[in-house]
This record gives sequence, structure tokens and C-alpha cells, in this order.
Amino acid sequence: MNRLKDKVAIVTGSTTGIGLRMAKIFAAEGAKVVVCGRRKGRGQAVVDEITAEGGTAYFCRMDITVPETIQELMDGAYEHYGRIDVLVNCAANVALKDGTVEELTIDMWDAILQSDLRGTFLATKAVLPYMLKNEKGGSIINIGSMASIGGDLGSTAYACAKSGVDTLTRYVAMQYGKQNIRCNCVRPGLIVTPENSAHTPDTVRQVFMNSILGNRYGCPEDIGYLCVYLASDESEYMSGQVLNMDGGLNSHLPTTAQMRELNSRTW
Repeated sequence: MNRLKDKVAIVTGSTTGIGLRMAKIFAAEGAKVVVCGRRKGRGQAVVDEITAEGGTAYFCRMDITVPETIQELMDGAYEHYGRIDVLVNCAANVALKDGTVEELTIDMWDAILQSDLRGTFLATKAVLPYMLKNEKGGSIINIGSMASIGGDLGSTAYACAKSGVDTLTRYVAMQYGKQNIRCNCVRPGLIVTPENSAHTPDTVRQVFMNSILGNRYGCPEDIGYLCVYLASDESEYMSGQVLNMDGGLNSHLPTTAQMRELNSRTW
């Protein structure tokens, strides 16, 4: 407890899913949290849950595709709390239609990169002046995706956007490290949330389970507690890193799951 005591943390996209749980974990660890998203009712409900459990939080409406609302978020957080120590770039529109290169229209491509890459860039750009005011700088945590690791049958634009997030992470870390601003990226694997559980068929879950090294799927808490470490002073020497939080899914040869089914250790 209190690993984030008195730190001011903004978690974008914190009205649902991973972001919601992360905001609650941050608050439980002593952070003053800014909950933000497009839905005021959901956001206020998260704030109410946090305060009912003894935490500190308030809600600010923000649309990651609208630059003005991002700037208002940063300005408001600084005015409300007097500092900004942590930014978690969690907001993204994973519901946008995506597909193969042939299937993608220019509008689809632009919309996904606007939400998932440009939004991360804009939020980072807007928070930097405030973190530069801090003697100890700050910590920026980007939420990436394992989609950026290798090619797949679809999600082309989404994967390209998240690959951009990986690279942006390293550039921010390099350019602002001497000002004590750290930047790291977390790439989740299959994370089952209340929002996506009904849309994740058992057949798909089994495909993932065959390659996960453990015996369960990921949950929002897995991402949340890693981000607590990255937000805390405990990770002061870690920056510019892109970390997989996927249960070991991407740590082995792609044929390993099939070879296990064949009860063979080699070909």
C-alpha cells in the first residue's frame, strides 16, 4: 500500500476495462487519480467507487481524438492538484473495424491511427510541460499491444498504430530522460475483462491458452500492478522499455503449442 502516495496520476480511458481497474489500483496505492473518458456517467461512477474505498479522484471528460479535450484534461489536472506525476496512455478505440490491407479504407486507417497513435502522442505532448516543472520529473506509461510484435490475419491498422506507440515510447524516453521523465510501454496479451468476455469465444480462448505458459488468461489487475511499479519510484532506473505482459505467449517459437499436442519436444 501507498507505493504511489501523493502522486498525481492521469489514466486515460479509465471508465472501462483495463483503465478502470488501473485507476482503482492506483488510488488504493495512494495516488490522486484523474479518471477520464467520453462517458461522464461511467466516469463519475468510477470516482464514486474510488472515494467510497477511501481514495482520491475526480472525473474529467476527454475524447482522445479531440486535441482540445486532451489539453483541457492536462490543464485541469494541474489546476486541481497542483502537479502531474504520472500519465498512463490507456485510451484507444479497439472497436473500430479493421482488416487486411485490401479491406481497409483510407478513412478506417486514419480513424484508427488517430485514436491509437495520434492520441497517445497528443496526450504525451500535452503533459510534458507539467512534468518538466517537477524536480523528480514524471513517469509516462503507454499501453501498447502484442499486435505490434508480428504479422497477423487482420487488425492491420491497429497493429501499425501500436507499433508506432512502441517507437514513440523510446523516443520520449531518450529525449526527456535527462529531465527525469521516464517513458515505458506495456504490451498486454489476452486480457479478459467484463466488457470483452462475452465477445471472446471459447475456441479463441483455447488457441491462446495453448500458447500461454501458465494456466489462466490475463486480467486487468495484471496490467494494473505492473503499471503501479512503473509509476512508482521503485522503477526510477527503468525507461525506454517495451514490456510484454502476456503470460509468456510471445516468448517461444510459434510451433511450440502444436508440438506439445504431438507430445514431441523436437521435430
